[in-house]
Amino acid sequence: MDQRYQKYAANALIWLLLLTMPFWMNAIGGYTQLGTRVLVMALAATALNFLLGYTGVLSLGHAAYFGIGVYGAGLTIKYLIPSTLVGMGVGILAAIAAAAVIGLLIVHLRGIYFAMVTIAFGQVFYFIAYRWNDVTGGDDGLSGWKRLPVDLGFAKIDILHNQLAFYYFVLFFFGVAVAVMAGLLRSPFGRTLLAIRENERRARFLGIPVDRHIWFSWLVSCAFVGLAGTLYALLNNFADPHDLRWDQSGDFVIMAVLGGMRSFWGPLIGAAIFVVLQDYVSSLTQNWMSFIGLFFVLVVLFFPRGVLGILRRKAAQ
Repeated sequence: MDQRYQKYAANALIWLLLLTMPFWMNAIGGYTQLGTRVLVMALAATALNFLLGYTGVLSLGHAAYFGIGVYGAGLTIKYLIPSTLVGMGVGILAAIAAAAVIGLLIVHLRGIYFAMVTIAFGQVFYFIAYRWNDVTGGDDGLSGWKRLPVDLGFAKIDILHNQLAFYYFVLFFFGVAVAVMAGLLRSPFGRTLLAIRENERRARFLGIPVDRHIWFSWLVSCAFVGLAGTLYALLNNFADPHDLRWDQSGDFVIMAVLGGMRSFWGPLIGAAIFVVLQDYVSSLTQNWMSFIGLFFVLVVLFFPRGVLGILRRKAAQ
């Protein structure tokens, strides 16, 4: 089969599986809320991969913008305006604003220096949420609020009591986000990011404003991670300061690398494996992270292109 048609068939299969997930999750021991969590984490990992896999810049502090989205939505609904969509909007805008300012400060850094500084800024936001007890609830987290039905004017969607409706609510935003990111990657801007990833020095010689492109890639990545954070807050009806911590950033990197960080759907597969393994193994032992860590090491050692790379190699044989 022509490679282009293979790609269309793979995309159609992925969307078919996502659209029907609530109807077959129970048959394999899952549940609708687990499927929703897979979508949220897949969105965060795909957004990180926009920067890591397609621009070649490693961030270990993306949990900061995920957490800003979480707290932006929670604080808005609890203290300001009891509206799900307004809470999401505030969370996303807060993540974009923070990423825009911090991005300007660090965009000239490269390699391990960039990664370490992103951790440092992430820990700053974590300790603000951890220590500001009066507003954020401190270590206990922000509770006492919940997602609300979405009123579209002509119809009301009950995403609070209907888990199936909430799944498709999250799938809608996941679909919009991946469509925007895929469109950007197919544009001249996306091709330029690939040129920077492959050879930054040559890109500079060609007159490409490298720092500006990396800053915009960082901004897009953080904006969609912020969107994932708002959906995660709505999923749990709770904001946890650990959502901003460095190990949450590490989880996003693991998901992207596990699935295949140089492929668009790799982070979705990595997030699905990570979340399902986490849910299943953590029900058996408290040391679930050891098993996920071992699985991650085996994949990196023997299949550096991730699980999607294995599937592609099998399909090509």
